[in-house]
Amino acid sequence: MNQLRLGYLNNVLLIGRLVADPELRYTQKGAPVCDFRIACSRRYKNRDTGEWQEETLFINIVAWRRQAELANDYLKKGSSVLIEGSLRSRQWETNQGDKRTATEVVARRIQFLDVLPKDTSAADGEGTVPADNEGGIKEGAEDIDTPF
Repeated sequence: MNQLRLGYLNNVLLIGRLVADPELRYTQKGAPVCDFRIACSRRYKNRDTGEWQEETLFINIVAWRRQAELANDYLKKGSSVLIEGSLRSRQWETNQGDKRTATEVVARRIQFLDVLPKDTSAADGEGTVPADNEGGIKEGAEDIDTPF
């Protein structure tokens, strides 16, 4: 019997709003890292009652390098974003010896869905902050000409 070979896919697309301002920090080697959380909601009809209900998920997002700096500069609590990235899970132990696990999305691309200030030169014409292979933005990004 032939063995079935499956490819691997770890891709996430999310649209949501920031639940708090982003937090920028730097690694020991000086690389910028920005952490923020978004709320993603879905509406569904309850089969038993027939009423519409809403379920909200709160998802941790991590952005690196130039994307991290731009997210910190232009996003704030309530900002609407589209995130494209991959899932990552990490584990650690607290000072008290408790084991903790976090699942987060590492952003490959952040698209600002709110209107940006007129002097924004960091994102392309659609408010996208794509990552290149180094985690920064692509060269040649154009100015956005939309009022805030």
